[in-house]
Amino acid sequence: MNNREQDAPKVLIYDKEHLLAVASQHWTCHWLDTLVDPPSERLMQTIRVGVIVLDEQSGNERIESLVRTYSTIFWVAVLSKSALGNDHVRLLLKNYFYDFHTLPVDITRLQHTIGHALGMAELCYKKTSEPRNQGSSTLLSDSQSMQLLKLQIDKAARCPLPVLITGESGTGKELVARKLHARSVYAQGPFIAVNCGALSPQLVQSELLGHEKGAVTGAGHRKIGKFEAAHQGTLFLDEVGDLPLEEQANLLQFLQEKTIERVGSHQPIHPAVRVVAATHVDLELAVKEGRFREDLYFRLNVIRLEIPPLRQRGEDVLLLARAFLRQESTAQRMGFSEQAAAAMLQYHWPGNVRELMNRVQRANVMAGGRYIQPHDLDLEVVNAVSYGTCLREIREVAERDALSRALDQSQGKASLVAKQLNISRATLYRLLGKHSLL
Repeated sequence: MNNREQDAPKVLIYDKEHLLAVASQHWTCHWLDTLVDPPSERLMQTIRVGVIVLDEQSGNERIESLVRTYSTIFWVAVLSKSALGNDHVRLLLKNYFYDFHTLPVDITRLQHTIGHALGMAELCYKKTSEPRNQGSSTLLSDSQSMQLLKLQIDKAARCPLPVLITGESGTGKELVARKLHARSVYAQGPFIAVNCGALSPQLVQSELLGHEKGAVTGAGHRKIGKFEAAHQGTLFLDEVGDLPLEEQANLLQFLQEKTIERVGSHQPIHPAVRVVAATHVDLELAVKEGRFREDLYFRLNVIRLEIPPLRQRGEDVLLLARAFLRQESTAQRMGFSEQAAAAMLQYHWPGNVRELMNRVQRANVMAGGRYIQPHDLDLEVVNAVSYGTCLREIREVAERDALSRALDQSQGKASLVAKQLNISRATLYRLLGKHSLL
C-alpha cells in the first residue's frame, strides 16, 4: 500500500454485490461480506464512514448491534423503497444513520453522500483533537441576570480593587475570576488559584506566604508562596471562608499594607497582586458566628459579584447543554430529544452548571441513538409542555418541537423543512437560530 492509500479516509462497505462501483480514489474501501463474524476492533477504529445495505429479510439485529457499538462512524444505508414501510427499519434509520439511498443505487449521488459524510466525520475528529475550554461555555446566556453579571465583570476589571465572588457550588466562580483577570490590567501576569478549603491547616501559612530554608519541618530550601507567585497578576482565593483565623489575619495585613513576610523571615515583601476571593457560604453569618473576621470581610467585599444559580437562568439550561454537547460529541449526535429538553428545564440542578456539564458528558458516552433521551441524563421523563405555564412558553415549546420533527423528517434540508412548515427560508433560519438548532 502506498502513502496516498494509507492517508486516504477509510470507508466500510457491507454488500459488495450492489456497491462495488462506489469505490473511489478519494477513499479506501474495506469490504465486509458477512456480519456473522464481527469486524476486528483495530479495523473499526480506522473507519470514518460505513455503507450498509438493509432489507426486511437480512439480519438487521446484527446491523443494529454494529452501528450502535460504533456510533462515532457516520453510517449510510442503502435499501429498497418497500423496506421504508417497515417501522423497525425507519426507527433504525432515524436513530443511527447519517443518510440513506434507495435501490437501484445512483452511484454518483451515493459517492457525493459518502464524501459529505467523510467531511463531517473529519470535522468531528478534528474537534476532539483540538484543546477545549469547557469552562468558557459556562457564561453563555440569554438571561437578564447573567447579562448584568457580564457588565459588572467588565466594570470591575478596570480597577485593582479586591473582588468577592459569591454563588452556590458549581455556578462557575473560578471562571468568573479568570474572565475578570483576562480583562484587567493584570491580564499579562499570572493567574494563581488557591482552594483554601483544600489547604492543610499545618501548611496553609507556608503555602500562601512562602518560607525560608529551615523555617518549617522538612524545608530544605526557600519556597515562594502564592502571593509572590501571583506578582503582577491575580491571586484567586477560592472558598476563602475556609481560611483559618490566623491566616485571615495575614490576608488582612496584605490588603491593608500590601506587604507579606515569608515564614522564618522579618523582611517585608511587596508583591503587586490583585486579590479575588470566592465563597459559597454566607460570610455575614460566618462573621456573626465568629468564624470569619469582620474587618477582613469588609476589605474583601469592596466589589461583589453574585452568580445566579442555574435554576434561575431559564432556558440557559438548554443553551449550555447544547454547547457542552458540541464540545463533547464525536458522533453524528443530533442533539436532545423533546423529552430530554423538557426534563432538563424541569430539573432543579442543585449542582448547577458543573452538574449539567457532567450529565451531558455522561449522556454523550452512554446514549445509543442520535438523540439524547432523559434516561441518558439520568433524569425523569416529564411532559414536554409541563414546564410551560404561560401561553408564550407553550408556544415556544411547540415551535421548537415542530422544527425538530421537520428537520428529522427532511434530513436537515432547509428547502424541504421550509416547504413542510409553510414558511420562508428567511423565517426558517431565524427560528433555527432562535432555538439554537443551527
